[in-house]
Order: sequence, then structure tokens, then C-alpha cells
Amino acid sequence: MTEAVKPEREKFGTLAGVFTPTVLTILGVIMFIRQPWVVGNAGVIGAAAIVLLAVTITLTTALSLSTITTNVRIGAGGAFSLISQSLGLEIGGAIGIPFYFSQAIAVAMYVFGFREGLATIFPDASAVVMDAGIFALVMAIAFISTSFAFKIQYVILGVIAASLVCIFGALFTNELNTSFEWFGTYPGSPENGLSGSSFWVVFAVFFPAVTGVMAGANMSGDLTNPRTSIPRGTISAVILTTIIYLLLCVVAALLASPQELVSNYNVFIEKSLFPPLVLAGLLGATLSSALGSFVGAPRILLALGQKNILPRSDLLSATSARGEPNNAMFITALVVVLGLSMRSLNAIAPLITMFFMITYAMVNIVALIEQGLALPSFRPSLRISIFVPLVGAVGSLTVMFIINAFVALMSLVLIVVFYFFLVKKHIPSVAGDSRSGLFTSLAEWATKKTNDLSPKREARAWRPDLLVPVTAPRDIRNSFKLIESIVRPKGSIKLLAVPENDREEEERLMNFLPDVVRKFREINIPISSTRIQGDDVVQSLGISMQALNAAFFKPNTLFISMDSDTQRTMKYDPIVKLAAAYHYGVAVYAPFANTGLAMENNITLWITNLPANWKDTFDIGNNDLAILLTLLIAKNWGGNIRMIIVNTPGEEPIVPDDAEKLREIVRLPRDTVMEVVTGPLLDVVPKAKLADLNVFSLQADSTLQSIAAIAQQTRISALFCADSGNESALV
Repeated sequence: MTEAVKPEREKFGTLAGVFTPTVLTILGVIMFIRQPWVVGNAGVIGAAAIVLLAVTITLTTALSLSTITTNVRIGAGGAFSLISQSLGLEIGGAIGIPFYFSQAIAVAMYVFGFREGLATIFPDASAVVMDAGIFALVMAIAFISTSFAFKIQYVILGVIAASLVCIFGALFTNELNTSFEWFGTYPGSPENGLSGSSFWVVFAVFFPAVTGVMAGANMSGDLTNPRTSIPRGTISAVILTTIIYLLLCVVAALLASPQELVSNYNVFIEKSLFPPLVLAGLLGATLSSALGSFVGAPRILLALGQKNILPRSDLLSATSARGEPNNAMFITALVVVLGLSMRSLNAIAPLITMFFMITYAMVNIVALIEQGLALPSFRPSLRISIFVPLVGAVGSLTVMFIINAFVALMSLVLIVVFYFFLVKKHIPSVAGDSRSGLFTSLAEWATKKTNDLSPKREARAWRPDLLVPVTAPRDIRNSFKLIESIVRPKGSIKLLAVPENDREEEERLMNFLPDVVRKFREINIPISSTRIQGDDVVQSLGISMQALNAAFFKPNTLFISMDSDTQRTMKYDPIVKLAAAYHYGVAVYAPFANTGLAMENNITLWITNLPANWKDTFDIGNNDLAILLTLLIAKNWGGNIRMIIVNTPGEEPIVPDDAEKLREIVRLPRDTVMEVVTGPLLDVVPKAKLADLNVFSLQADSTLQSIAAIAQQTRISALFCADSGNESALV
């Protein structure tokens, strides 16, 4: 029995899928009943300036949208898909969730607008009944099929075109006002008793008229060729509607006086050639906007579900046999009903506008980032100046705060809340995004600036970046906790796997390293690993250290973990000498097998060969790295430090006052215990109080075999440190 083939859903071209819904969303209710009021307040030139300023923001957004869509394979969800592909699913979802609710609740706004127009014909009809009937009509058209909805929009587009003919035709049937104002006096509106207004208040009223540039992009998953259709359809729709709005500024000024324009919202209807047809255009505009939003919003919800961003994403991402997102449409219908139940959307309407504006800003920011990175992968068919997305992003954010600063701020806060919610979900991303390129560019910029300031790494900027050679799993097992205590929270680790000539041991090592890397990453420690191929361990490590010296973000400290194998220990002696030659610090860990790091609390720091004139030269000899690592380990342990200064017989002694001075300059913790002892190191160490870790300076004549002997003799694990010359405990 053959499996039924699911029919492929119908796809749409530029005219049906982008141009028509974009034009119908822009030529909405504001054009019919608020455009004359804008001219009455601002005058012809002022109104034209408002139109052009508003269109500048939306046109730059349309151009940014277009240049991105000609460069990527855009998926379902329009702006959500674009933002996610560039900045990641977390930011895309943080924008996409409120953008979806804006699109859905906007349907309720358009239903209210349709009802206001219908009330002029049926003044006694119940508002609730009319709202329910209008929304039922919108739902019925949308659920029949998206194709049917788009065919209905052709009819509505024809009605709106005929209504515009009636409005322009009014110039031939009315006595024209030739004394119109070029610059208005902003008298206000009937609602505020014509007590005055301002340019920005009028701009805020008009701006929602042009916020339909995403209408076509929201249908990206249903377009035959979104890469071509979205740019062509969106830009041509914006240009056409801008011309219409500019012409209507002149028509309004010619049809009525400024006083009449600000006091009568129905000038275009009453003075037209055939008022019923203009009223039909008003109804058609609001119906088409409601229909476009109700068709587009479920597509955004569908895309959010496909990326597993929302709860029950499997339900949201399901489609019917014809490819329609019925589940998403039902949920959207519930959101619309919630909006309708409020009866007045004046309180949340500004929030809806804000989410549109944030989406526009983010689209421009994405285009700005993509262009600014100048990666080879950014090869759009439509190229624009980098100033276009810059103007769009700044303009969108500025307009938000002009309209309502408080609501704008609250909208941004809500976006941030959504973002951190999605970050905690750890959403898996199938495709890559531009974030790695962005952070790489920032790192390159920071590197260049650092090199300009100081080609040599400053001691003040030192942090523990460890180079850890690993020949066998035991090298890391012995030292995992100590390495963590050294590099947390700002250090890093580079593991060099240098397997010895033992195929079985090599296989165990290469299987073991991924687990180690994962463990360090789970505790947020940056780590990378690589395998070094070579027959000689010493030679391989020497070449690796030389090669890493050419990198800016290079390790600065060689970390070696010892064990009881004398043969392996002797092999590392030449490596320690090479590290000094290549300006690496050295930290050799000699664990005492029976105790390890014991209670991880008490650390004894042994200061040896302290120069007699250190207070004048601020040179404390080969003790800087030992002090720095002791401070880091004690901080991560929450432990106690005992500093013991060893006076070598025959040299000028260090007195207790000098020890206190050293503690003050190094800025050791207040509870640090200071001691001064005299005698050979090997004689005084066994007499000291017990600790969980001894930290020593590594002397030039020390061998790793002699180091191991100290740990065995004291029965306390030890860390031996040699300075590279690039660190200082006194800065």
C-alpha cells in the first residue's frame, strides 16, 4: 500500500504575495480620515515633510530588508527569519514573539476601524455584534485558503483605486481653496478642543500609516522566490504609496480650508465625486489590513514553532494537508478575540507600534552588521550604501522615543526579558549565523588597538592562559582541580595532545580529551585542544611553543603535571628550559599521590632569593608568577595564605618589617600570615606547618626529579613556578 503524497501548498509571486498586501496595508484608514487632518495642522510643506520623514524610515528598512533577502535563503517568518539567521535564534525569537503579538492584536485594531466606517451606515447597530461579524468574515476568508484571501485583496485593491479616483476627481467638482497654508500653525484636533499640537505629535499620528513594509516579508515561507519577490514587491509598493500620499497632501489643501481640515475627519469622503465609493475604500482598506495581518501573523507563529522557541512548538508548527498553518491560525484567532474583548486598544496601541519599530530597527541593524563585517559570504544582488541601514536604525529608535519614551523603554525591557528567557532554553540552532563573524571582527579590532597602544603585552593585563601538554589521561586527572583553580574565571586553557609511541595509549588519550574539554566548558572555562603529530615529545612541544608565539591570543604559562614515572619526568626537563627561552612562564605541579590537594584550604607560599634592594627597584626576582598563582588559587578555594620568606645564609637578611611591606605592596589578603625564616630551603620546608599546597619559585638549577622529591619528602603537593618576565605581582 503506497503512502499518500502530501500535496504541495500553493506558492505566490511578487504581485500577489508582496506588492498587493504591502500596498493595501500602507493605504489604510489613516489615508482616508487622518491625511486631511495632518495637512490642516502642518500645512502642505509640513505634511509633505512628515510623509517624507516617515517614508525615509520605512524605505531604508525596505532597502535593508531587500539587500539581506538577496543574500540569504530566507525561511518562513519574514523578519524573524532574517534576524535569526544573522544574530541567532535568541535575538530573533526575542523580536519575533512580540512582533507576532503586534501583528495579531493589530487585527483587532483594524476591525475597530472597519466598524467605525460601518457605523456611518448602521448607526444604531451594536458595536459588539459588528466587531464579531467583521472578525468572523476575516476568519472565514483566511481559513478558506490563503490563495482565496489574496484573490479577495485584488477586489479590495480595485475598490481603493476607484476611491482614490473619486478623491482626486473632487478637484473638478468643488470650489478650490487657493489660499492654503504652506506651513501650518498646528491648531490640534477636535478631541483636545483645538488647543494646539506640534510637528512630532502630528508625525506620531501619521506614522502608523506607513508601517506596512513587512506585510510581504511575513509571507516569505509562501513565496515562490522570496529572494526576488520581497525586494521588488516591497520597494515598488513603498514608492507608489509615497507618491500617493504626497499628492493627497496637495489635494487636501485644495479641497478645504485649514480650519475645516482639522475639525472634520471626513473631508475626503464628503467632498469626493462619489462618497459611498470612498467609504467603501475606507472599509476595504481596513478589511484588507485586518486580512493581511491575520494571514501574516500565523506564519510568524509557525516559524517560531518550527525553531522550537515557544512551548508546544510541535503543535504550532503543524500544517494542514494543504500546507496551511491551521493551528497557528486558531491560536492567533484567540489572541485577536482577547484584543477585541478589551473594547478599546488606546492603551496598548502604542506598544504595538513600538514592537513594529523595534523590528524595523533590528532589520536595519542586521543589514548594518552584515555590511560592516564585509565577509565574503555577504554578496547581495541589491547593494546599498552603509548609510541606508544606519539612517533606518537610528530613525526607528528615535521615532519610538518621540512617540512615547516610557512605552518605548518598557518595550525594550520586554525584549530583553524575552531574550534572557530564550538564552536559558539553550535552543539548538541548525544553521550558523553572523555572530561568530561579528565577535571575530570585534576581537580583531581590539587586537589592533592593543598593538597600537603597546606591542608588548602589559603586565597589568596578565591573566593565566595555560598551555598544557598531555601525553596520557593521567596528566589531566592528576591536575584537573588545580588547573580549574588557576584559570577561573578569566583564564583559558590550550591542551596539546602529544601522544608517545604507544598506539593503545594514544587511542585512550584521544577518546579522553573530548570529555575533558566538555567538563571545562560546562564550568565556563575557555578551552581548546589539538593533537601534535611527532615522534619526539620535546621537539613537538618546542615547535608548538615557537608557533604559538606568533599568535596574539597566545598562552603565557606552560603547565606540567608530574607523576611518579621517573623516565617521563626526565623528558620534561628540556621543555622547561625551552619555555624560558620562548618567554613562557612555567608551572610544574608535583602532587603527593596519597593526598592530592587535600582540603583545598591552606596554601603556603615560599618566597626565595628576594633581592635585597627590591624596595628600590620593585623587582622581587623569580617570585611574581608564584605569588599571582597563589592569589588565584586562594581566591577560588576561599582559602588562607601563609607567606614564608626564606633568608639564604650569607646574604643580607629580610626583616619582618620588609615582609609586611611586601604584603602591602602585593596587596595580599588581610588575614595572610607572614613569616621570615633562615636556612637552606630543603631544611626549613619540613619544619613548616602543614598545608594543602606548597607554592615555590622554580630555580634555574632545579630538575623535575628534584622537584618530585620535595613533594615526597614534605608529603604535601607542590606547585613550582618560574617567571616569564611578562608578569608582575606588584602592579
